[in-house]
Amino acid sequence: MTLSLKSTTALGLALSLLSAPAFAGMDEARAFLDDEIGDQSALSREEQEAEMQWFVDAAQPFAGMDIRVVSETIATHEYEAKVLAPAFSAITGIQITHDLIGEGDVVEKLQTQMQSGQNIYDAYVNDSDLIGTHWRYQQVRNLTDWMAGEGADVTNPGLDLDDFIGTQFTTAPDGKLYQLPDQQFANLYWFRYDWFNDEKNKADFKEAYGYDLGVPVNWTAYEDIAEFFTGRDLSHLGVEGEIFGNMDYGKKDPSLGWRYTDAWMSMAGMGDKGEPNGLPVDEWGIRVNDNSQPVGACVTRGGAANSPAAVYAVEKAIEWLQKYSPPSAMGMTFSEAGPVPAQGNVAQQMFWYTAFTAASVKPDLPVMNEDGTPKWRMAPSPHGAYWEDGMKVGYQDVGSWTLMKSTPEDRAKAAWLYSQFVTSKTVDVKKSHVGLTFVRESSIQHDSFSERAPKLGGLVEFYRSPARTQWSPTGTNVPDYPKLAQLWWQNIGDAMSGAKTAQEALDSLCSDMESVMERLERAGIQGDIGPAMNDEQDAEYWLSQPGSPKPKLDNEEEEPVTVSYDELIASWQ
Repeated sequence: MTLSLKSTTALGLALSLLSAPAFAGMDEARAFLDDEIGDQSALSREEQEAEMQWFVDAAQPFAGMDIRVVSETIATHEYEAKVLAPAFSAITGIQITHDLIGEGDVVEKLQTQMQSGQNIYDAYVNDSDLIGTHWRYQQVRNLTDWMAGEGADVTNPGLDLDDFIGTQFTTAPDGKLYQLPDQQFANLYWFRYDWFNDEKNKADFKEAYGYDLGVPVNWTAYEDIAEFFTGRDLSHLGVEGEIFGNMDYGKKDPSLGWRYTDAWMSMAGMGDKGEPNGLPVDEWGIRVNDNSQPVGACVTRGGAANSPAAVYAVEKAIEWLQKYSPPSAMGMTFSEAGPVPAQGNVAQQMFWYTAFTAASVKPDLPVMNEDGTPKWRMAPSPHGAYWEDGMKVGYQDVGSWTLMKSTPEDRAKAAWLYSQFVTSKTVDVKKSHVGLTFVRESSIQHDSFSERAPKLGGLVEFYRSPARTQWSPTGTNVPDYPKLAQLWWQNIGDAMSGAKTAQEALDSLCSDMESVMERLERAGIQGDIGPAMNDEQDAEYWLSQPGSPKPKLDNEEEEPVTVSYDELIASWQ
């Protein structure tokens, strides 16, 4: 099974030479299927060719157009830009420029197009975290109406929306689909399976803490394990260098905000029960009323962004970063910290994105065995003291194709064809092998992933498990993601640096979020689904109500609980 980009990039360059409209057609499609797809598809060869024939026919009115799309830079999108875009151009005659930029830059470009009406890109892969924004501003085409109306002639009859695992995250309260998932990855618990199963480590941990070393179910156990491994001598396992029990990042940078909006607060137990997101209070601490209108973020308005559970979440992250992490971690960003566990000196990481899987299974890494299996595993993240059954316990990033209303119809149609091509059943299994960011059930269940599963550290088992549904993106409570997201890193950065206490930083954060929501309410720009702020009341009023915000616990240190990884995986089968 060839999973490198070396041969596929060469194919892409070759196909690009054939990309003039006069050459587009089934000969190019068959060459693509032969050289790139093979049997790594959910469809038979006959079905693949039928799907490609549909793309050839549907694209004819748009042949020769130059279309621009954009996404963040991850392995999945690199594959699309370098391989699938040239192939699509060769097959259809539609010239695709697929730009790769930073995630924050994607949001900025999208925001600029929303504000100016200027067509910067013909389609965006932007996170489903913006679903509340898109639903309230109504500046993107809702795909439910698009596929039934203007876009019907360019909607693949084999698209099979039911096969996508993330459409519940891209569907708004009005029941309409606003975005089409293109890649999806979760933040999970990562740990050194070999270290945890070492007899000396197990005996020493049991003697020190009185319970078995295993996958931590709660934050108390995670903290014990972090303390146990930090500074531990693992020379009996042939491991050299200083060992750390935790990995994280703390630089005051936009990515610091994702660290917290990406469900850290719900992992602590800040919000309410509910899947895919807590209601009425979500993992941002934003409360909505029965009409899904945001009514507050501070405790005095029924929100939870500065509640005891939120303070607990931030204080624990800072404490573990300072006590159990490499000293350089405090000055790192998301992208800088991501590869560190694979360097071989970190025992565990509570908040590890599965998007790093592909980079963490390279054969020359110290965390890999000679037989190609990893020395590490991924498992469900532990939860904090305020967490209760029925709450989400982690985040999934669902980068999704989004069509702006400001994009002319013919350009939107051509871009929609490309977005369906790169998510098609013909292509998706191979794309999933390259980027390991699943969006289709048919790809997850494909035989090739049953074969590859032992070399992916639990990724396939997780995505085939019922636990998968407890991980979700930002939900619809957030009325303006671009404006509100930037407030998180700025305020929490103050707590990280010590300039403010966690409570002070979160008081400022919730106040800043409410200021934005009050401006939206005054402007009336989001109509009857925009913010309708609650009057302020004494915090104790809300803390005494059922659900979130929750009063401070007398004891935030739960009885530690661990579980055997192998027993956990067996329970999913």
